Amino acid sequence: MISDMKIKKFLPLGILFVLASCGKEKIDPAYMGKIERDQISVVTKVPGTVTKLLVADGDHVNQGDTLAILDIPEVDAKREQAQGALKSAEAQYQMAIKGATDAQLKQLQNKVNGLKEQFEFAKKSMERLNKMLKDSLIPQQQFDEVYAKYQGAKNQYEAAKTELADARRGGRSEQQTMALGQQLQASGAISEVGAAEREKYMTAPQDMSVENINLKVGELALPGYPVVSGYIDNSVYFRFTIAESKLREIKPGEKVKIKVLYKDSEIIEGEVSAVKALSSYANIATAYPDFDMQQTLFEVRVKPTQPEMVKDLITKASVSLKLDK
Repeated sequence: MISDMKIKKFLPLGILFVLASCGKEKIDPAYMGKIERDQISVVTKVPGTVTKLLVADGDHVNQGDTLAILDIPEVDAKREQAQGALKSAEAQYQMAIKGATDAQLKQLQNKVNGLKEQFEFAKKSMERLNKMLKDSLIPQQQFDEVYAKYQGAKNQYEAAKTELADARRGGRSEQQTMALGQQLQASGAISEVGAAEREKYMTAPQDMSVENINLKVGELALPGYPVVSGYIDNSVYFRFTIAESKLREIKPGEKVKIKVLYKDSEIIEGEVSAVKALSSYANIATAYPDFDMQQTLFEVRVKPTQPEMVKDLITKASVSLKLDK
């Protein structure tokens, strides 16, 4: 005969907990579930290298706190180009109004040189992303955006060369409108660079606790990559997987009691917020997935009626459900 000690050796820890509780009050495994929180991820909008991480796993952060800093070399290059283009555009506009001087011709030449560098930079970016597209490392849309910028830079460069030639021959009144438009375009480029520069700082979108940091310093973050993930504050709920034969009177709005097992069965009052059929067997929340496969399984979500009492509960810890009857 197998001893009790040998039997207990092969039982899951959660079942041993339930057996140990039988002397006080029996816990029905069919009504056991988990403590959950709404998850949130902080993703990158532009590609960059992680240069600094300002948080660690388990940290609590407030909305707006900086979580990580990225190095985006293209932003610095574009800022210098945009500033140079703006100065040249302003000078060109004055030249178109007052007529070209030697100094203004030199400034226009500087603009041509600056736009040439911008065109060559856009060309290199387009060629680099074209190789990545062929290797299926980026989506077609991302390449199309860079290609459009390349075409725009090429057109601006060609236009600037033409304007320089016209200025050397003497400005025309029609050029004033063109010069003003390019000045406004250069101002828009400055604003665009400022917006891109702000993406270097990854900030918390809400008050949250940090659960995972998915990149290390020095690693590349591609657009849309979740660098930091965690749980939203004040989002605790309880999730159960219950067979249809156990549902009885469980329905949205039903008052229930939740036992937090790791806190000596502390009782928390709650209200059923949702009851829906489980779409996948893999989504079962209970630690005892011993169900009759002919029965439909339901996910039951319970919201605490006093959120301040549950803010310190441990996510994924086990709880049990008891109807308030």
